[in-house]
Amino acid sequence: MTPEDSANGPRDIHAYLAEFEDIPGTKVFTAKRARAGYHMNQFAMSLMKDEARERFRADEAAYLNEWPLSDEQKDAILKRDYNRCLELGGNVYFLSKLFSTDGQSFAQAVSTMTDMDFDTYTKMMLAGGRSPEGNRSIKEAR
Repeated sequence: MTPEDSANGPRDIHAYLAEFEDIPGTKVFTAKRARAGYHMNQFAMSLMKDEARERFRADEAAYLNEWPLSDEQKDAILKRDYNRCLELGGNVYFLSKLFSTDGQSFAQAVSTMTDMDFDTYTKMMLAGGRSPEGNRSIKEAR
């Protein structure tokens, strides 16, 4: 549903965007998150270059200090807390450059965002993924 398609006329954009926060286990990459995570995502994209990856591996904190990141963003990156990175504006496709720098596949890194080990996560995904039952609404617990 878009803000325009309410039966009672235009919907409040803020209420519409708030609905995205009600999806369990999901952080939708909204314009607000894009603005908050701009520099984090630019940092991640810098890791496409060999020289940047070498400098980052040599001293992660020093390399991060070259970017205008919040302390929370730096901490999340250093801890490889990808769920927190997403909350702070990281985009999983940009963060994949960090996964790769660490020698992790996309699936390995994403599995760390769940409460499953990699083998369990892989089996779940091969079996069709997470069931939507119980994963539709945080506030309605459904």
